[in-house]
Amino acid sequence: MGFINNSYVQIVFSSIIIYIFIIIAVRVFGKKEFSQLSVVDLVFILLISNSVQNAMVGSNTTLLGGLVAACALFVTNFLFKQLLYRFPRVGRLIQGESLMLIYAGKLNKQNIDRARLTMDEIMEALREHGAAKIEDVDLAVLEVDGNISVLTENYSKKSVRKRKSRQSLSQNQG
Repeated sequence: MGFINNSYVQIVFSSIIIYIFIIIAVRVFGKKEFSQLSVVDLVFILLISNSVQNAMVGSNTTLLGGLVAACALFVTNFLFKQLLYRFPRVGRLIQGESLMLIYAGKLNKQNIDRARLTMDEIMEALREHGAAKIEDVDLAVLEVDGNISVLTENYSKKSVRKRKSRQSLSQNQG
């Protein structure tokens, strides 16, 4: 019985380590990736989840082993959210901060470079928010969740759209 308990403790420990690793990796590689999922991004996420599964549960492929891993992830996620809520500085460190991309019709090139956004991606986001050109935008912000908020018409029209996937114009026209 001691082996079983030790096995489940190992699953909990491994699951927590994998959780923290994935959060750090997402932070390092950019927040925009998960709000604007392309086919490549989706395949990447599926493969990452599959590749870390064995690291979490090891050879324990039982239902209880999977439930222990899932519970460890839920509890870790809950505790992480509490940490971010109670300590905003930690939240900024982990999640980053919003970046102003456009102000008064002018690009903030430094923040665009920091966010690793291309002009095509910015123009696509503006079109999704109903703005035809950069000069029409009073304010565009890359939010911490990876979405882009846009204010137009003298700051009176706000548009925040969650982007489920990227599609090219040719896909929409066919």
